[in-house]
Amino acid sequence: MATIYHLITERDWATAQEAGLFRPGSFSDEGFVHCSGDVAQMLRVAQRLYAGRDDLLALEVDTERQNYRVVWEPSRSGEIYPHIYGPLDTAAVVQARRLTRDGEGNFSVDEV
Repeated sequence: MATIYHLITERDWATAQEAGLFRPGSFSDEGFVHCSGDVAQMLRVAQRLYAGRDDLLALEVDTERQNYRVVWEPSRSGEIYPHIYGPLDTAAVVQARRLTRDGEGNFSVDEV
């Protein structure tokens, strides 16, 4: 199983589960779902983009169960990230884990 990670709010995850698919707000402009290739990369993204949030989940996505193409591409900084070129298929999510913050505001997640 090849695993990638997607950050999502609890509310968006509940809505996605009802629909069976998830398209983030950026999907209509970009045409893909941003993901991370491992937990460390995902935590860096959470810290950079979602500092202070208390409603985040890390979705563990099995790329072999994902019905849309996953492409690994460089970001503006040159770091390589996986992108799902289509909506995230909720059936491909094998685990949803809550992100927590320590006293200094740093995110962590249970080992995956």
